[in-house]
Parts: sequence; structure tokens; C-alpha cells
Amino acid sequence: MAAVEGLVKIKTSKLISFSEQQLLDCSTNGGNQDCKGGWMINAFDYISQNQGITSEESYPYQQMQETCDTQINKVATISGYQMVPKNDKEALLKAVKNQPVSVALEGHGRDFQFYNGGVFKGDYGNSLTHAVTIVGYGTSEEGLNYFFIKNSWGETWGENGHMKIQRNVNMKGGLCGIAMKASYPIA
Repeated sequence: MAAVEGLVKIKTSKLISFSEQQLLDCSTNGGNQDCKGGWMINAFDYISQNQGITSEESYPYQQMQETCDTQINKVATISGYQMVPKNDKEALLKAVKNQPVSVALEGHGRDFQFYNGGVFKGDYGNSLTHAVTIVGYGTSEEGLNYFFIKNSWGETWGENGHMKIQRNVNMKGGLCGIAMKASYPIA
């Protein structure tokens, strides 16, 4: 949802929190498995095919799958999504320069789960187990280039719910596989 919220903010100057519960309840196409996870592109497809998504306020998060409520006021829509070419770290950076980008990465390692600051440079594989949104990029005082990601684990994780993850590493898919499966919504 963060990538869609970011796109809508860029296009309208309004930051709206969209309903993750609606996705949980209604986006069951293409292998999405309620609280057991799913793919970002399936969520983008749902929003596009449903001709919109409602707000978090109208359809609040319940922490479990419930019956899909189809009688909702849709507050924003997207026309589809664009995939970033697999393992193309330059194309990923170019996309992030324009808008937030949803990525899958390996997020089950202990260092990742208990990250609390600095530029993350852990040595992990590329088993894509978790989805996050790249919301920016930068260079640390030590000269390390990083992507700035937003996680869904709340503000007590990382740096207020965010992580700086090293980029420009000598790994085909990027650190934790960050460049292997990236996509972003289009208006």
C-alpha cells in the first residue's frame, strides 16, 4: 500500500492511508494468501481491476482476514503497474528517483528482523520472503550508498519503521535480493 499511497501523494499532494484490510479480505487472486502473504503485483492488479481502493479510516485493519466488503467508497485508483527488470540495480534506482517502489527481499534473518539503525549491510541470500517499499536513497556519512525502505512492522522496528539498506553491492540481485522482484503502481 505504501507505493500506492506515495504515488497518490505525488499526483494529488494528499497523503491518504489506504485500507490494507481491503487487500487482505478482497485481493485473493493470483496466489495471495491472506495473512500468510502474497505478491505486490497481485495487490496492484486488484486495485486496478476493482477500479479503486478505500481509506484505512473507512475499512480499518483487523489483523485477520474477514469477508470482503464490496460496499465501500473508493478514494483512489491506479491503472496498473510496471515491473523493474530483474536484477537491474540501475533501473531500480531510476524508478525510485520518481516514486516509491515495492520490492520483495529476504527478510527472515535475525539481523534484518532486529535491525535498529545505521546502514544495513548483512550478508544474506536472496530468498524473497518479505515485501517492503523503497521510499528513497542516499549516502551515509561513511560513504555507503543505501536505499531507504519502509517496512510494515511498525515504528518500533528499525529507524521509526524504516531501514537504510546498502546498495551498489557486488551481488547479482542486490543485498537481500532487493533488485530481484521490484514493481511500482502507475496512475
